Amino acid sequence: MAFGGVIRELKPADHAAWLPLWQGYLEFYRESLDEETSALTFKDLSSNTQGMFAYVAEQDGKLVGLVHCVPHRATWTKTSYCYLEDLFVSPDGRGGGVGRALIEAVYARADEIGSTRVYWLTDKNNTTAQLLYDKLATRMSFIQYRR
Repeated sequence: MAFGGVIRELKPADHAAWLPLWQGYLEFYRESLDEETSALTFKDLSSNTQGMFAYVAEQDGKLVGLVHCVPHRATWTKTSYCYLEDLFVSPDGRGGGVGRALIEAVYARADEIGSTRVYWLTDKNNTTAQLLYDKLATRMSFIQYRR
């Protein structure tokens, strides 16, 4: 299904509408952040500082999805890669093509800035999202380690 709304860059005026989406994303992954970290994240994303960028999906005047990205140099290329760090669609926006539209907007931006790879992680149990991801990207076999 094609998304009937608008995908646009996140703006400083979007904070009140962005915050519930951000909190929904964090809750989905059973994470919590202090208010200061979330405020800094929003500031960096909405002002395009630190090299990060963000898009939101807007439908009928309401934000229904977000995507946050971090382009970076990589050792395996002369260009850059683009890490799609956060992607979330509100429950009332799901099933309407919002996730696909957000990912495609990231692909277009990556092409504009010369990133030769867009990549992301998801929880192994996020099977609903994986149905979409498997249509838009190649599933890799890498395992993530953290300290």
